[in-house]
Order: sequence, then structure tokens, then C-alpha cells
Amino acid sequence: MKFNWKKIGNAALFLTIMLLTFYTVFKEQDMPVLLESLRSMNAVCLAGVVILAIFFVCAEGSMIWYLLRARGGKSGLLRCFGYSFVGFFYSAITPSATGGQPMQLYYMKKDGNNLSDSSVILMVVATIYKFVLSVIGILLIAFWYEPLNGFFKGYIYLYYLGLALNVILVIILVMVMMYPVTIKRMLVFFSRILVKLRIFKPSRSRERKIADFIFSYEAAVKYLRGNKGKIVAVTFMTFLQRSSAFVVTGLVYMGLGLQGTPLLTVILVQAAVYIAVDMLPIPGAQGITELVYVNVFNTIFINNTLGASMLVVRGINFYFLLIVSAVITLIYSITGKKKEVAMAKIPETETDTNN
Repeated sequence: MKFNWKKIGNAALFLTIMLLTFYTVFKEQDMPVLLESLRSMNAVCLAGVVILAIFFVCAEGSMIWYLLRARGGKSGLLRCFGYSFVGFFYSAITPSATGGQPMQLYYMKKDGNNLSDSSVILMVVATIYKFVLSVIGILLIAFWYEPLNGFFKGYIYLYYLGLALNVILVIILVMVMMYPVTIKRMLVFFSRILVKLRIFKPSRSRERKIADFIFSYEAAVKYLRGNKGKIVAVTFMTFLQRSSAFVVTGLVYMGLGLQGTPLLTVILVQAAVYIAVDMLPIPGAQGITELVYVNVFNTIFINNTLGASMLVVRGINFYFLLIVSAVITLIYSITGKKKEVAMAKIPETETDTNN
């Protein structure tokens, strides 16, 4: 049996960070009080949190389906929901969420969709996602700076870092749109420097991957220019999707029976926390998300409800979705292998028939 040591390593890293996170966050919590807060939470609000969490993942699947259908893709809406859950799972367990898109492409190709079209669609969805998040982050600084700084206090630098990383990525993607050949040469140049500095190992495939990325992005740009109406629709859908993740914390605030902080304020603070941790190279942004959450929301979730609120928000918005995504990914893997076995038997059957 051949082990995939990279996957085992990612899983081990993920579990280690998760255990350390839970230990650090809850070691000083009064567990009976925390459990009592959880039991007192409004059932309707809790159900709303679960629905919004599922909507968050399925919204991406609907965008994939919407764009894939326009390109003549073969996958239906439910199958595209599945691609989104697969992407969520692999993004959650790999640093900087690098594993999501490759696995989505793998299953989209296996289902008979054109690899080039699938690459373009995923690139468009990812680019719009980063663009929307960057715009929200900039608007928060422009129109909500003082409250933002008041809630984050000593952690405001993490917000600036998270926003800067998102904006830089969007700028890079825009530059790739405008100057693809120049960006390709720059990436190859820096790659060779990093090899000489022994930061990267020599790799013949690296330059080819850079070229493939530029090519895929050029195709995405052409699609953007030729389908402006669809891009506007996906941008609006992306805004709703992002907002649903922020509203979850507002529902938890209501569900715990708290008052005193406007619901919009709770939602905007959660948006800021999301932006601060989104680009950090940690699987699932574990540890840092919880650390920022407890320090930023400690004046909002009062009366010993902070730990309970984080357990619900993070537990449903991340760990619950991770479990659901893992199950769906496992089902995809099993059904995919069955398809491969069935396809492998077809030539034998045909040969027997001909004989």
C-alpha cells in the first residue's frame, strides 16, 4: 500500500493546530457556564446559522454551475454544489487554501467537463471573490475606521496585513490581465533567483506551471470581457455569499439573547475578522481566527457568552462544514473509483462481443 505522505502531513498539521487551538482558547473557560450559554441559545437562530453555513458553500456551487452552463458544461446544479464542498474541504486542510481548486478541477474533468473551461470558471470565481473582499475591506477603513480601530485595538495590524494581502493579489491578477507576457517573465525571473538562494528546489515543471497559470488567466480575462452581464451577476452573488458568513455572528448574538450592540456593528466586526485572517498561510486559518475573535468580540459578547458564541460561529461555519465536506468528498472519491472500474471493463466487453 502506497502512502501519500503529503496528505498525511497536511492532516497531521491540521489536527495539531486544531487541538492546540481548542486547548488555548478553552483552557480558562468555565465549562458549566459555557454549556449553559449554549443550551440557552434560541433554536430558530441556531437553525438559521446552519442554513447560512450551508448556503455559503452552495452559493459558490451555484456560481460554478451558472458559468459552466454558459460554457456548455455537463454537470448539474447538485453536482456543482459537490464541487464547492470538495473545494472547501481541501482548502481547509491545506496551507493558504492551495488544495481546493486543483481537486475541484480534478472532479470537474472526471465528470466530462472541458478542463480549459473549468479552469477559467474557477479562476473567474476566485478572482471576483478576492475583489469583493478587498472592496469590503477598503470601505470599512474609509467609512468605519474609528469603530474598527476601537474593536481591534492591538490587533489592527492583522487587519491591515490581511487587507493588504488581498489587495496585492487583486493587483497582481489585474496586472496579469493587462501584461501577461511581462508578468510571466517576472515570475520566471524571481523563481530562478529563489532557486539560486536555495529557497526553492530546482524544478523543470515550475516554469511550465507558471506558463499554464498565465495562459489560464488570459482565458479568464477573455471570458470576463465577453460576458459582462454574467460577471455582474456573479459579483452580486459573491457579495451575498460573503455577507452570509458575516450575518452568522449576528444571528448568534441574537440567539444568545444579547442586546446593546447594533446588529450591523456585529456583522461589520465579523467581516473585519474574516478579512484579517483570510490570506494567512495556516490550514483553515485555525488558531489565528479564534485568537482574533476572542480579542475583538470581548466587548460585544458579554456575560460569559464569548466562548459560547465562538464555539457556535466557528463550530458551524468551519468545523461542521468541514465534516459535511469530508463526507461529500469521500462519496465523490468512491463513486469516482467505481466509474473508473466500469470504464476499464468496457473495452474487455466490446472485445468479447466482437469475438
